[in-house]
Amino acid sequence: MYHTIRVTAYEPDPLPGPWREEMRVLRLGEELHTELTRMNAEAGRGSVRPDRLPVRRLNSLLQAMAPGVIATGRKAGTDGRLPWLYAREVVPPEVLGPVIGTWAAGLNREDDGEGADLEERLRFDEASDGGDTADAGQAVQLPQWESESVDLAETVTSAGGTAEPVARLYSLLPEWIAFRLAARPFRSGGATLHFRVGSSGNGARLVSWPPQRYERGGRTWYYSACLNITVHTVPFAPRFRVHVSTQVRRWATQLEVRPHQLGGTTVLLDAPLPWPGGPDRSHRLMVNALCYDRRSKELAWRHHSPAPLMPELDIVRNYPQPAELFAHPERWINGAGDVAAGIVYHPSTGPHKVGPGLMPRERSDLDAWVEEGLRPMLTRIPDLTRVTRSNTPSLLPRSGAGNGPGVRDARLALQRRAALARALNGRPLEVDVFWQSPETRAALLAELPKLIGLPAGERVGPTDDDTWRWRGEGVEIRVRARPAGPLVDALPVSRERRRPRAVRLAEAVEGRCRLVADQADPRPEGAGMVIAEIAGKERFAAVPDSDPKHALRIAWARQGQLSQFVNLPDDTDSGLEHRARWTWLDAFRQLGAISPPAHRVGAGIPGDLQYAALWLVRHTRKGPTRCPVRRLVAVRVSPGEGPGAIEGWDAERAEWVPYPKLLLLLSRTTEPAEPAVASGGKPVTESAATRATDSVERQIRALLFQLRHRPTLLLADAGNLRQCWPGLRNGQLARDMLGFGTGPAQRHTLYGDDLRVLLVRDANAREEVAEWYAHDGKDRVGFAEGVWGTADTERRVFASTASTPHTVAKLPKGLMKLVPTAQGRTAPGRTAWNPGQLEITVLGCLSEKALADSGRGGGRPDRPAEWATLAHQLRYHDDYPPLSRPLPLHLARLAGEYVLPVAGRNEDVSTTSAS
Repeated sequence: MYHTIRVTAYEPDPLPGPWREEMRVLRLGEELHTELTRMNAEAGRGSVRPDRLPVRRLNSLLQAMAPGVIATGRKAGTDGRLPWLYAREVVPPEVLGPVIGTWAAGLNREDDGEGADLEERLRFDEASDGGDTADAGQAVQLPQWESESVDLAETVTSAGGTAEPVARLYSLLPEWIAFRLAARPFRSGGATLHFRVGSSGNGARLVSWPPQRYERGGRTWYYSACLNITVHTVPFAPRFRVHVSTQVRRWATQLEVRPHQLGGTTVLLDAPLPWPGGPDRSHRLMVNALCYDRRSKELAWRHHSPAPLMPELDIVRNYPQPAELFAHPERWINGAGDVAAGIVYHPSTGPHKVGPGLMPRERSDLDAWVEEGLRPMLTRIPDLTRVTRSNTPSLLPRSGAGNGPGVRDARLALQRRAALARALNGRPLEVDVFWQSPETRAALLAELPKLIGLPAGERVGPTDDDTWRWRGEGVEIRVRARPAGPLVDALPVSRERRRPRAVRLAEAVEGRCRLVADQADPRPEGAGMVIAEIAGKERFAAVPDSDPKHALRIAWARQGQLSQFVNLPDDTDSGLEHRARWTWLDAFRQLGAISPPAHRVGAGIPGDLQYAALWLVRHTRKGPTRCPVRRLVAVRVSPGEGPGAIEGWDAERAEWVPYPKLLLLLSRTTEPAEPAVASGGKPVTESAATRATDSVERQIRALLFQLRHRPTLLLADAGNLRQCWPGLRNGQLARDMLGFGTGPAQRHTLYGDDLRVLLVRDANAREEVAEWYAHDGKDRVGFAEGVWGTADTERRVFASTASTPHTVAKLPKGLMKLVPTAQGRTAPGRTAWNPGQLEITVLGCLSEKALADSGRGGGRPDRPAEWATLAHQLRYHDDYPPLSRPLPLHLARLAGEYVLPVAGRNEDVSTTSAS
């Protein structure tokens, strides 16, 4: 057993002293910014923000084509006085001028050739004298570079004790680190990897280039090492962190999709610098996006891609055109002339024989290389050690005397049956199964009695009616199976582009709802559930919005029925029984037939504790129904209680309702009264965003008032909720305090004498929580589960790591994929996986100070480690592998699947049968 884990996170080391780097800084300047803004306004007729320069493409072009440029500043497109470019050396005017001019000329290429004159209208003079120009009023002087000593560890400490870097470091520092690391090759096992820098929306990225090759199945598969570098804060930490995560980046060399099925994919371009007298190549790979343009009906570069401008900067070389790259990706990844391009692989483009992920040994080798490259200015954060041996709650044992597989299965079936009886509360369960393949129908009917420990069902009704019934120990289930027919066909969405997409989709949804209503039986007397077999979403990719899944969920919810979906089996499907099992288990979850196992934390946890979890559903216009909406979902779990142990908050009636009824109520969510974009094309106002935040915060305060009557553990995902509860941002946090609105934070005990508040956070898309691996200090690395922390006596932040799936556990921890050894030539084909770290912050507990401040001094204070352990144990359940979040949060997040607003529909929909 490992007793230590190491996280791939670093912090500024104060020992070497101030960390300052001399850099060259360029600002657009008011004159150039004004001229470019005017030109952009002329070129961008109908633009939502003509006053904001679209400099994203220009930034990418400069980073790749201008030697010495390290990073671009934020918001330079809105204010010419802000730093725009950071560089190691001055970029010559003969480089900077053509790049800016080429970008400016590309602002508008489709308006009768008017954009072709833009470059001519923009003059660049190293020292303008104000005369002898074709039009002196439009001549613009190129801004001058300035020298600046930049503090790369500049920090502001919040009132709550959280160190925050100044804003520019979030983008500048990762780029600086990436260039520093790229200057040194990575060597392992006699092989050498060279890295190039690729920009990332959240930081910087290193990609090994040229790609590695893996021969299998008569083909060559290409892949690279990829390191993501980001800057983050940790609650109450005295220094900010730099996270470095590692992964395998695979390259697509045979696209098994048609051009119109390509929604968008990243392309990295490797090209020589077209400027004489400097290095041959940039240290960067140019980031572009390839997609299918449905207006022109052809493949095209997305708007922010710099690739279309390259032929104008370099007229000598041949650069890939979208259609050519799509047709011959392997030719371009190997290079055509001295230009190469790689299409980043996505599963939608077909299979890939290189497996994703890295195992701990290779991850630790890369981590050691990073650590060496960052000295002495950055140092690794201290290793984390165990804080408890109580890793799991009271789960059924898997082995031991009297605990064979048959015995354990019987006990699990008894637990499920009891939970189902409690959730149904004497009502029968009516299940409609709409199947497309007889194999799926048979698997579903066979798996149900196994899961709840009942004998084979009896067939009821007429002989031609495929209806089955099970009864026993307070449970009655009736299942009617019938062909799905046209219910699961693709939605016939109108292609009339003159009308909004959400409206056209809403019409198709209403049509499917009418079809469901026409075929529906009378509303069930008991709980209603539908299980439908449906094709995977990739089958509907050719026609946008044609996947009927969400429309069916809406339609059946209007009939008072919950819904669960199972995909059609493929030709090689050997896991049909497994998928049928999970279909039923998720159906039980929707019925509320689930509860957390008894914890094994200790006497410090109140016996009558209840759990409450908050989850914010945030849909944009790219959401499932193309309608933007924000909806707070709150779930309460009361262990040990009778019916209603799992409930949801009905904000309209200000009451707790059974979990199944919550799901049906959520399906009635309508579009917000105030749209995200106003009628004049103007973006939503700040006051509207403030009102949305105020609304969510009011709901949370009302919830806390409803929970005051008994000890409560409030669970919230900080990454999910802080957008509408700004008080959860790390810089706003203070121990045992809760902040709402613009007022000062207050004692959390004002919202409940026995309230505890825990925040969880995972890596999410921003790499907010660092990767990790276990080690023993003797060069042995691997996995470990448990709760981890530092030696800080006042610690409030902990790490929760869960066990690995059995398929991963069988892989050797020393598997090398990036530099495979002779003994592991097939290693690149293996799929590796590292369990994510869940960060747990005990924001509010009954500490000594909290007790004293609330007039209860002398009472037994809480141990934060015990509450972190409780949250960790809530990730475990007999029926599931370890959950990514504690069970109450898991239930709240999945409830969000029913938040499906439909454009133009505001009428009330009855949910009588859900009560």
